[in-house]
Amino acid sequence: MGEVDPSFIQAIEHRPKIISGLEAGGIPLIDLSPLLSSDSLEGYSKDHPQAILDLVEEIKAACKDWGFFQIINHGVPYDALRRLQTAAKEFFDLPLEEKRKVRRDEENPLGYYDTEHTKNVRDWKEVLDFVVVDPNMIPLSPEPDDQRMRVMNNKWPEYPSDLRDACEEYCRAVEKLSFKLLEVISLSLGLPAKRLNGFFKDQTSFIRLNHYPPCPTPHLALGVGRHKDAGALTVLATDDVGGLEVKRKTDGEWIRVKTIPESYIINVGDIIQVWSNDRYESVEHRVVVNSERERFSIPFVLNPSHYQMIKPLEELVDEEKEPARYKEYNLGKFISARKFSNFKKLIVENVQITDFKISK
Repeated sequence: MGEVDPSFIQAIEHRPKIISGLEAGGIPLIDLSPLLSSDSLEGYSKDHPQAILDLVEEIKAACKDWGFFQIINHGVPYDALRRLQTAAKEFFDLPLEEKRKVRRDEENPLGYYDTEHTKNVRDWKEVLDFVVVDPNMIPLSPEPDDQRMRVMNNKWPEYPSDLRDACEEYCRAVEKLSFKLLEVISLSLGLPAKRLNGFFKDQTSFIRLNHYPPCPTPHLALGVGRHKDAGALTVLATDDVGGLEVKRKTDGEWIRVKTIPESYIINVGDIIQVWSNDRYESVEHRVVVNSERERFSIPFVLNPSHYQMIKPLEELVDEEKEPARYKEYNLGKFISARKFSNFKKLIVENVQITDFKISK
């Protein structure tokens, strides 16, 4: 990426504080061992083992207080992650002209990209995106009356030759973990374990391979600017470099998430915030970079089908005591607007769930 172009420079109030070794505690660390012996929590009741009851309460508190938590003993084979990390590095080490052979565009927003913007400021990163269900579809445009659809196909590079297999193997394992977490989150909201599963029949979930090169001015730029995830649930694998920062709800301070070997970082996204009618909140986070080491991460984003209308769940709404706080919105149109904005710097803020907030 060479010299720092002005397009990377954050506004003064959003620039990171570069303090060597700063890692604040507080992000809950949750042991998922009780889930490993259970294929499903369907039929969950207060008669379940205490370990399961405790786990549901732990995740409930984490979602409410932080919107983030880390997990260990999650059941995803470490070899599957290492294989994908190795293939990802081999891909990002390729010459730029090779990587751009699978470059995404406005026709198909999947593949390689190195000029993404967050909050209208360019991110110091390059990415490779794949959908879990290939091919996939989203609306052609965010316009409400436009019924045309866009087909999205994964763009697999010729090299490394095993990247596709590595990605698909890893995807199967993390997808299974994601649905187990979704069941626990559903239970934590007082709903049946599989209450949310039906929204994902034709899922638009995706995996992103992130590469953050060393940055000569890490005090001016960000790997990813401050944002909230638009999906339902994100399962993030990262290396030992670190750089993820979460905005603490209690005081608005940016907290560096400590890297823990063989763990995953989980956060609830905007969709769960809407479904839960603000019981849980999607929390702002960002990625800082450094001048010495490159960083890799792999988020798996669990997304419902494009035709789903996202709104507060009826079981969590009471017209008198707890009225719905959001108008419904179509997920596909929402995704289409987000994808379009990634290709250019906009004059206005990108679409957000706050645009659908119902005024009190």
